[in-house]
Amino acid sequence: MGVMRIGHASLKVMDMQAAVKHYTEVLGMKVTMEDKSGNVYLKCWDEWDRYSVILTPSDQAGMNHVAYKVEKESDLDALKARIEAYGVKVTELPEGTLPATGRMLQFKLPSSHEMRLYATKEYVGTEVGTTNPDPWPDNLTGAGAHWLDHALLMCELNPETGVNKVAENTDFLIKTMDFYLVEQVMVGPGGVIQAATWLTRTNTPHDIAFVGGPKAGIHHISFFLDSWHDVLKAADVMSKKKVKIDVAPTRHGITRGETIYFFDPSGNRNETFAGLGYLAQPDRPVTTWTEDKLWTGIFYHTGDAVPSFTDVYTLFFQACDLPVGLALREADCCEKSGTTEINAASNGDSSDCRYRQLNSISRRCLLIRGR
Repeated sequence: MGVMRIGHASLKVMDMQAAVKHYTEVLGMKVTMEDKSGNVYLKCWDEWDRYSVILTPSDQAGMNHVAYKVEKESDLDALKARIEAYGVKVTELPEGTLPATGRMLQFKLPSSHEMRLYATKEYVGTEVGTTNPDPWPDNLTGAGAHWLDHALLMCELNPETGVNKVAENTDFLIKTMDFYLVEQVMVGPGGVIQAATWLTRTNTPHDIAFVGGPKAGIHHISFFLDSWHDVLKAADVMSKKKVKIDVAPTRHGITRGETIYFFDPSGNRNETFAGLGYLAQPDRPVTTWTEDKLWTGIFYHTGDAVPSFTDVYTLFFQACDLPVGLALREADCCEKSGTTEINAASNGDSSDCRYRQLNSISRRCLLIRGR
């Protein structure tokens, strides 16, 4: 069968105590272990493997890698051969490189994001067990997220220079790991530029998504909830906990998901996501969104642009030597000779400027339209 689902995401955090408090008290995850390097491992109540999120101490926010679980150990050998035949270098990491985890394949996507594949992780069971289980555990806290659902990665997109890492990543995952394309955003003259894609290996609308921007980064990791009511409850929890909310509860046109976006204390964006939207299948026709309906696809109810949603994401690597407490904002960036000149400025609010940010699809669409 090959790739089954997302297995875990490894995130950089700048304040471990605050991060653990966020992921346990806001999302409702449970700490399952901590290693000698200070990395903390967590899982949601409805997950059965040892962990789905790794928090690593760092001086900046961001993602170390995202990992997907395959069905069998033999699948790793077959996938390694396919990935290498595509021209991508694969490193085999031995069992125990990550605790409670078997051997892994490590490689870079065309966008330079690190991806890993593994077949084995320690089974610990869900909070409700497998025999006559209750629908939820008595010790549920925070939003009560069921499981890590997907990741959305930002990929370099520059039509002026012919760079489109969204399209390259999409081709790579389809040809090497049998992901299939569910939805896409097509922009530019004639709608020929693939600016965003949503792909899956399961029956959900997406297990991973790629969106174009100036630089590689992570837009968000997402956690699954049961219903719209649970999304609203999650917003209540965030309000109580004074969490920075990016986008209040709404619905996507893309994937039809019900959603709320918010930030962890380091500035990594999270999402709680409900409503599977539709049954994704390999033979389901691909849904295409055009540039003029981009914001309807993102926020179906209003179709209004929300600049923070497209302008802010966590860089995959440090773009410049900024001290912690300074941020990159749209007002601090300008186009000059076809490049982005970045000026640093503190916004005076430590809760908003503990991460570095670049504006993405809005600026990229301006380039596509030749403005």
